[in-house]
Amino acid sequence: MADSFQFELVSPEKLLISEAVTAVSIPGTEGFFTVMAKHAPMMSTLKPGVVTVTPESGEERRIFVRGGFVDVNESGLTLLAEHAEAADQIDLAALDQSIKDCQEDVADAETPEAKAKAEQKLAQLKDAREALGR
Repeated sequence: MADSFQFELVSPEKLLISEAVTAVSIPGTEGFFTVMAKHAPMMSTLKPGVVTVTPESGEERRIFVRGGFVDVNESGLTLLAEHAEAADQIDLAALDQSIKDCQEDVADAETPEAKAKAEQKLAQLKDAREALGR
């Protein structure tokens, strides 16, 4: 059995998860990464996507996050999400509408900086939509 560590998932509204887990896969802004017990300390920002949590029981849970921060330290992993909900509860129509809105933001951008920011957000939303897959 793999070693476990403490994982906490916090949204602005409440503490969503606080339990021992064996692995957490995270959509970092620099790429996906997996944290396991005794991981080196680090911090990262998150992009919209699916966090996969493997508790000690072994039954994986998928949680959709819309960005945030993650902190890995000696005491475990804390994920501070801007928004988080169970991946199977996501309103895909609302996500698709967010993608359309972002496409309009790209088209309407008045400066190269605004266009680049909108294009980055659009790419992240499309990646998240693909990760949800349903």
